[in-house]
Amino acid sequence: MIIDELGYFPFDNLSANIFFQVISKRYEQGRSLIITSNKSFTEWRKIFGNEVLATAILDQLLHHATTFNIKGGSYRLRKKQKAGIQPAVINR
Repeated sequence: MIIDELGYFPFDNLSANIFFQVISKRYEQGRSLIITSNKSFTEWRKIFGNEVLATAILDQLLHHATTFNIKGGSYRLRKKQKAGIQPAVINR
């Protein structure tokens, strides 16, 4: 299973619990899982809205995991930036 862009939108309570069940089942069965996210692990509490649940998910995910931290600019914006087009800046 591949989950791309985890944390792009926060999970509501029901979705977070279902996600935990999926992760737990795959962990128990020793099934492969790839997750991409531009959020650090410390931000996962905000994604799931529950620190205990986020910790439980991370505990299972990281137990047998190999993690890669890729730093740098957006790959998708590279061509536009080379052409001199600057990305919009959004102040929140």
